[in-house]
Amino acid sequence: MNDEWAGARWFKSDDSGDHGCVEIAFHGGKIGVRDTKDSGTGPVLGFTEREWKCFISGAKKGEFDLPQP
Repeated sequence: MNDEWAGARWFKSDDSGDHGCVEIAFHGGKIGVRDTKDSGTGPVLGFTEREWKCFISGAKKGEFDLPQP
C-alpha cells in the first residue's frame, strides 16, 4: 500500500458480506478506495473531495448502473 494512506481508517458497507467489496478512507484531505480482497496490500484510488462528490452524485442518479438485458 502507498505510504500516503498509512494510518488511514478504512470503512466498508455493512452490505458487502463475506464476498469482498470496496472500502473507503477519508485521509489527508483525500478519499481513498481499495478492494477488500487485497487485504490492504493492493492499490488505492485517490480522489479529491470534489471528484468524490461528483461520483457519489452520479451513483445516486443511477448513471453507473449496468444495463439490464
